[in-house]
Amino acid sequence: MTVRVGVIGAGWIGKEHIRRLTDTITGARVTAVIDIDAARAAEAAAPVGARVLPDGASVVAADDVDAVLVTSWGPTHAEHVLNAIAAGKPVFCEKPLATTAEDCLKIIEAEQAHGRRLVQVGFMRRYDAGYRQMKQVIDSGRIGEPLIVHCAHRNPTAPESYTSSMAALDTAVHEVDVLRWLLDDEIVSTQVVTPRTTGKRFEHLRDPQIMLFETAKGVRIDLEVFVNCQYGYDIQCEAVGEEGLVRLPDPAAVGVRTAGQHSTEVLTDWVGRFADAFDTEFREWIAAVDAGNEPTGPSAWDGYAATVITSATVEALESGRVIATDLKPRPTFWPLHSSRKSR
Repeated sequence: MTVRVGVIGAGWIGKEHIRRLTDTITGARVTAVIDIDAARAAEAAAPVGARVLPDGASVVAADDVDAVLVTSWGPTHAEHVLNAIAAGKPVFCEKPLATTAEDCLKIIEAEQAHGRRLVQVGFMRRYDAGYRQMKQVIDSGRIGEPLIVHCAHRNPTAPESYTSSMAALDTAVHEVDVLRWLLDDEIVSTQVVTPRTTGKRFEHLRDPQIMLFETAKGVRIDLEVFVNCQYGYDIQCEAVGEEGLVRLPDPAAVGVRTAGQHSTEVLTDWVGRFADAFDTEFREWIAAVDAGNEPTGPSAWDGYAATVITSATVEALESGRVIATDLKPRPTFWPLHSSRKSR
């Protein structure tokens, strides 16, 4: 069987996923596309022989669409995801699941009422080989119970349109999701410390930021978000346990020795860093849809948690206070991510 996918949103990431589903992933075919810009939709649809439909509801309802991919503007996500649930069709939604906790909860309630998981949220870090190896080590108990996690998320530059709140909502959101998954733990409070700002930023931006999280089990997490670091795209993560530590490996790169120096390349964007993770993410999603199984990736609950925690982090930045996340109790509908048991 070929899974027929309808795509809602044909911007850069939508086109990239259309290419991935067409050229990289087997067992999938894009059959319908919609975008607020009709010309852009036609440009994305033509090379893959897909139809251009008038709106998102038409894509969801189309007879030649088995599953829905939502890559439109964030505030529209909830509408399209809810339509897909109502139609009983699997839906992959790029982050955010929704821009408000209220809309996330509507999706959660709709999926529970449907009775089985249909929603997957596009947090690709869980599909990165390095992070998966870290999770295997933590789940095995080799380093004992996790106590501290140190992280950094660095970009070479940020455009003038990038705002201080986007450090949490668009950048740190990936760490928020992957750390909850790595630790099988929930973030219960958040704080932001702003050190001396870099002179390489636009004047309105507070950069870098240090985000401090505490989990329900008492793990302390520090995350440096520095989006004008100049030297490259650099993702770091180290979990310190009672009996050892585990560190995310840097991407493989050759060592070059010349002119009295030994150097290795540093990547400059997230596309190259996580290309394989994106491919694995979609390969596993399509395989689950094809088999008629529930998705195993980030869930509607994970999307809700990410929205609540990052919104609380923005409040912490603006207020200077420690902010409780006040997440609702996790329903058993969405199980934890491992069988590791804490003392």
